[in-house]
Amino acid sequence: MSITLAISLVALFIGVALVSQLVLSEVLSWTAPERKRLRDLEVASTGVLRDDVQLEDTPIPALRQLAKAMPKSPKELSRLRRRLMTAGYYDLRAAVYFSAAKYACPVVFGVVALFFFGVSDGWMTAGAVAGIGYFVPEFVLKSKIRARKKSIVNGLPDALDLMIVCIEAGSSLDQSIVKASDELEITHPAVAQELRLITTEVRAGKPRLEAFKNFGERTDVDDVRSLVTMLTQTDRFGTSVAQALRIHAETARTKRRQRAEERAAKVGVKLVFPLVLFIFPSIYVVCLGPVAIAIFRTPF
Repeated sequence: MSITLAISLVALFIGVALVSQLVLSEVLSWTAPERKRLRDLEVASTGVLRDDVQLEDTPIPALRQLAKAMPKSPKELSRLRRRLMTAGYYDLRAAVYFSAAKYACPVVFGVVALFFFGVSDGWMTAGAVAGIGYFVPEFVLKSKIRARKKSIVNGLPDALDLMIVCIEAGSSLDQSIVKASDELEITHPAVAQELRLITTEVRAGKPRLEAFKNFGERTDVDDVRSLVTMLTQTDRFGTSVAQALRIHAETARTKRRQRAEERAAKVGVKLVFPLVLFIFPSIYVVCLGPVAIAIFRTPF
């Protein structure tokens, strides 16, 4: 290898390493928790609502044209938006993107199948693949809904504990919700986002009970609905909020532990199928294979 080529390769390697380090440092600095807190403080100081808690939909003109082309009735669009809110997508653009994906995925899947299997002989396969592509957005949305519900159920006891500490320290219920949403931003972002939406609705003028009911309807989680019912009764009858939250937190934590024990008990049954189908045949081949070969080679 010549000296010029070696120097060129070393310079290229150093340049790529420096550019990669610069890009990675910028990404990490932008997503760092300290930068997020500073951006939240800047938004709070200017009095502007954050993008993820907007109460009014303002789609861009291109999305308006795309939404007009979608043959969706108001009833279907309302149902779709409720499902998207359960998955964590509150903007109207999410409904437009999802509707567009349901029409675009079959076309894309069918074209890809025709490209791989040929135009003349691959029409049946392309039709089947296009049908699968039509259900891909629904499958992705259902998986997102399940993941978000699980995250909310797992993070709800921690949020209640933080709210109890804040209330017993002298804060009001609204202040405890704000503090819990700030502290749970990293560990349980789904719960923090929902609590922040409650705060935003209350500050926008909605009654607190209505904001709690919207919280239960958005999440579609049984634990959250029971919490909303408990908070509604507590606010109506004037009982101790901290005591009610403590009882509900203990109940939610007990349910979480029981669900973990249930999943642990199912592990033994779930391991039967991979053991029988994959591990046992390999063991039989390794242990009995040499014996079978020796018996086959032995003359009788």
